[in-house]
Amino acid sequence: MLNLETKKLSLQSKNIAVLISGGGTNLQALIDNEKDFNGKIKIVISNKKDAYGLVRAKNNNIDTFVIRDNEVLLKTLKENNIDLIVLAGYLKILPKSIIREFENKIINIHPSLIPAFCGDGFYGMRVHEAVINKGVKYSGATTHFVNEFADEGPIIMQKALEVLDSDAEELQKRVLEIEHDILVQSVKYFCDDKLKVVNGKVMIGE
Repeated sequence: MLNLETKKLSLQSKNIAVLISGGGTNLQALIDNEKDFNGKIKIVISNKKDAYGLVRAKNNNIDTFVIRDNEVLLKTLKENNIDLIVLAGYLKILPKSIIREFENKIINIHPSLIPAFCGDGFYGMRVHEAVINKGVKYSGATTHFVNEFADEGPIIMQKALEVLDSDAEELQKRVLEIEHDILVQSVKYFCDDKLKVVNGKVMIGE
């Protein structure tokens, strides 16, 4: 019987692509914890040429691309033998062709407890402003696999926090810490082949 260390060594290392549109703080969290993954961040792709996340990637010797065309995006992912796509603040809807090609191999991070405050129009600060305006008592972050419907794919992990009497910017900072935590853990689970989708639900195995 294989022990855990032997089993880990027997797993195929995963090639990871991180897609961004902005500052890339979640990307940085992944970079900082890459040593714990059974995988490697092979490429970082942005749909915006001035995204600071591209600088973070270059500072860590990760190949970067600025791609707006979906066909070029799919071609680039295939050419780099990508096993996992991570959407880390990627403010563009992926086409069905990519979602189908990478079924249950695309992880997104969302700054709320799905199914609350998600879907079309809910991203970034808009989410936190809606949370504050609604007066809800708890918020948080969610990782999920991406399907053809916005923020409706199988949920991987969620973590909650109490909404304090503060503004949306303060809430964003607190939720971002949770995002870093569960995104890193979700990618680690994927790279260790511990995530399995059964009847539309994610099962996390040993």
